[in-house]
Amino acid sequence: MTVTVHPLPHRLRWAVADGVALTGRALAHWVRQPAQAIVGLLFPVLLVLMFGYLFGGAMSVPGGGDYREFLLPGMFAMTMAFGIESTYAAVATDTARGVTDRFRSLPMAPSAVVAGRAAADLLHSAAGLAVMLACGLAVGWQWRAGAPAALAAVGLLLLLRFALIWVGIHLALVLRRPESVVVLQILVWPVGFTSNAFVAPDTMPGPLAALAQWNPLSATVAACRELFGNPGWRGESFAAQHAVALAVAWPLLLIAVFLPLAVHRYRRLSR
Repeated sequence: MTVTVHPLPHRLRWAVADGVALTGRALAHWVRQPAQAIVGLLFPVLLVLMFGYLFGGAMSVPGGGDYREFLLPGMFAMTMAFGIESTYAAVATDTARGVTDRFRSLPMAPSAVVAGRAAADLLHSAAGLAVMLACGLAVGWQWRAGAPAALAAVGLLLLLRFALIWVGIHLALVLRRPESVVVLQILVWPVGFTSNAFVAPDTMPGPLAALAQWNPLSATVAACRELFGNPGWRGESFAAQHAVALAVAWPLLLIAVFLPLAVHRYRRLSR
């Protein structure tokens, strides 16, 4: 039996082509079943309206400023975090129904299934972020530090989402059951609210404040407030003083850990 070993450029083109095909598959699902995608896009808008108008009058911003401008960068980051649930549900459903096993039986690159899902979810998240930005502008939010800084903030938000995609893919391949997404929801909400997205950490009790300061979500929120030129909290801790650096470092660390774990777990699904 002769085994053909293709050169690296050929294998890379093969992997990219397979990944693009599976990205198109995921996007086609959203086109054919738009209700779920629309609800996912509008839910963060509801949160903005609820927190900005129902609770906003009772909130004070550290150092002064409009609460909605303080809130919106936090809601942008929360939208990126909430997306981990849809990633988990899609991958776990394919695994439970045997779709992933059928993909594994085809002559395709082993990384294409997870890479295609990651690319599709990132595109969906970019659309959701665009909706949130439009919602923010509609309620009076503005970026005040120039277009390049604003684009950098958007890049940090998408970097956080890309990192969380790989966390969701890995957890879905480990647990494999779509209904266990409830467990993930129970974890995501406390992580989101134990951050600086809605209030400054110095308003929290001591241990909770320290946890909020070092929350990866808090780093992205603080960095976005700085880059958008919105009011925010600037504490004396290392995390508060180096928010932009941490907003890059935390997602890169998550990617470095969970991307290889997700690919490795996918390859070992049948064992």
